[in-house]
This record gives sequence, structure tokens and C-alpha cells, in this order.
Amino acid sequence: MSQQNQIFKSVFFAMMVAIGVVISPILRVEGMCPMAHLINITMAVLMGPWWSLGCAVTIGIIRMALMGIPPLALTGAVFGAALSGILYRVSKGKIWAAVLGEIIGTGIIGAMVSYPVMEFLWGKNGLTWMFYVPSFLMGTFIGGSIAFVFLLKLQHNGMLVKMQTKLGGRSYDEVRGVMEQQKETVVEA
Repeated sequence: MSQQNQIFKSVFFAMMVAIGVVISPILRVEGMCPMAHLINITMAVLMGPWWSLGCAVTIGIIRMALMGIPPLALTGAVFGAALSGILYRVSKGKIWAAVLGEIIGTGIIGAMVSYPVMEFLWGKNGLTWMFYVPSFLMGTFIGGSIAFVFLLKLQHNGMLVKMQTKLGGRSYDEVRGVMEQQKETVVEA
């Protein structure tokens, strides 16, 4: 990979972190941050699971340090960010799989992990394992829906493949396009 590509990836990563920090207060209530899920899914599709996870951790730490957000900023982001990218890859590039990964990872796993973190480390009493599930699920549905529409639009106009290629992410649309052309050639012959 050229140094120019590495710089581009680093700048894009930093830009997504900045956007994530700035837009995170929008629609935010404790346990629900839909814009973070938009960033997680977008990063997972464009760059992959580990870049998405790194972005989620960085945004969470900054939000905790500068905005006084509880550890929910991490527990409510890291599982979904990683699972979103993993399911996107396993599904060979299905955007709905990335959204589903965020919903399962954050809405269920992250919500359940948040209970012991908030109860025992943060000292919040009266919580149960399912306490954060409704708000985390609602946040992931809102952010996931926005990400789904955004990424489908990028896919439809051909920008998704271009961005994935430029950022070093896996692009499955190119493979689908080549396979469709081969099928058409076989049918014509």
C-alpha cells in the first residue's frame, strides 16, 4: 500500500471520528445514540470491522473524556461496530447484514454488557440485564435505518465501490458485476 493511500485512510478515519463526536449529541439520551450506529455501520462497510471497532473506541473515549458520557459510550458501540463489519464480510457485502450486526452487537450484546458495567463500575443501582435493551435497540434501528439508506444510495450510484477501493475495504459489488457479466455472456452463447 502506498504512503498516499495510508494517509488517505488515516485522514478518513480521523474525519469519521470527528463527525462521530460532533453528531453524537443529536437525538442522544442515555442508552441511545443513533448517530454512533450510523458511523459504526458506515465504517464497517467502507473499511472493515477492525477500523470500525477502532473508530467506535476512539469516539467513545473522546465522548467520555470531553462530554462526561458514562461507559455506555463504549459498551454501546464496540460490539456492534465489530459485528457489523464481520457480518458484512461473511455475507459477501450485504448492507442489511452490516445493519443486523450493529443491531445484534449493540442492541442486544452491548446492552446486556452495559448492565454490569453501569451497576458495578459506575455504581448505578436498580438495573437489570435487560434494562438498556429497549433504548439500545431503538437507537440501533434509527441509526441503522439511516446508514442503510445512505449506503444503498452510495451503492446505487457506484460510489460505494469507489470509496471501498480507495479506503482499502473489501468491495463485493465488483465481484457481483463481473459474475453477472459472465452469466450474461454464457446465456448469450
